[in-house]
Amino acid sequence: MASSVLYIINGRVVTPIRLIGCGGVRIEDGVITHVFSGNGPMDDLGESDAQVIDARGRYISPGFVDIHLHGGGGADLMDGMVESLVTMCRIHASGGSTAIVPSTLTSSDSDLIRALEAFRAAVGAKPIGSRLLGVHLEGPYFSQEQRGAQDPRYIRNPSRDHYMGILERYPEVIRVSAAPELEGALDLGRELRSRSVLASVGHTDASFEQVVEAVEAGYSHVTHLYSGMAGVRRVRARRVAGAIEAGLALDELTVEVIADGVHLPASLLKLIVKCKGPDRTALITDAIRAAGMTEGEYIMGSADDGQKIIVDEGVAWLPDRSAFAGSVSLTNRLVRTMVELADVSVTDAVKMASLTPARIIGAQDTLGSLDVGKRGDVVVFDNGFNVSITIVGGETVFRA
Repeated sequence: MASSVLYIINGRVVTPIRLIGCGGVRIEDGVITHVFSGNGPMDDLGESDAQVIDARGRYISPGFVDIHLHGGGGADLMDGMVESLVTMCRIHASGGSTAIVPSTLTSSDSDLIRALEAFRAAVGAKPIGSRLLGVHLEGPYFSQEQRGAQDPRYIRNPSRDHYMGILERYPEVIRVSAAPELEGALDLGRELRSRSVLASVGHTDASFEQVVEAVEAGYSHVTHLYSGMAGVRRVRARRVAGAIEAGLALDELTVEVIADGVHLPASLLKLIVKCKGPDRTALITDAIRAAGMTEGEYIMGSADDGQKIIVDEGVAWLPDRSAFAGSVSLTNRLVRTMVELADVSVTDAVKMASLTPARIIGAQDTLGSLDVGKRGDVVVFDNGFNVSITIVGGETVFRA
């Protein structure tokens, strides 16, 4: 059987450490074989039957890796349907995401199991679009005080019987967010570490010291830094640092940010990059079903038992506008925000949307950068960060 060869040429190639002014990428049978300047091996190999995509001076970037999103295109993981995941893969590919980690919400156990079963079935169906890497369990082990848009009816402390029933049955769960100050949360962290599942601090009222204990117990990441967590407060007149400051200060922790330009202002985005750097900061959409859709009213979570939310001013809100309820962004918007608002270079912004999140979930050997031997996942975008082409495993899955 003849091999399949694809060249993407005549673009500005984004590597983790530099920008190649004019070059391209060669992909054979879904794997990157060359990253080159000029025409590279095209002339030398004389492959007249190879497919060629001319980037026309646009950026040639590694595909983005979104490790925290809920939905898009009118679909949500909590719908518990394969069709919803197919829609999510398609819509997020249009924003340059070639790999995604769909996230659950705090819900009834029956809705949670239905979502996990749907994910498993969707992986088997191999939808066209973003790769499905695994599931992020966002809840139900959260602080009521920092729940944000999480459903308060189902928030609970982590008990071994509850989380072991999920982890043993569903190895598709590759990350779990929890509030480490809850009873049982440190034991949960140790269990996750033993299984190489990413343990993340999220929706938490923890103090700095409690986060330190969490790191010792296996937590290594912070879920949407600044959103759904406590910062500096006064206790008997004395200032006490919280999870926000721990996330910024502790080198052992990586962080993720919703860089839609609404959840966090430019000043905080700049502070996060200054404290953590592009190697410890991942960009995530936290996208809900309204991503890629028009503004209006939507349901967050399952259609039968979810919460009503309002999409307005480019973001999702609870009906009383007391808190944001996720974003409506695709990943290319995050990269644009970091460059235009946070004064980050294109190279570093792309790294935060690709290699850094891939490394956080342990997928850096196959994803996240344009390196020989890695999967042929590529996104081509213009100076306005509008996606022209998304390629997964050497196959075009989106073309504007």
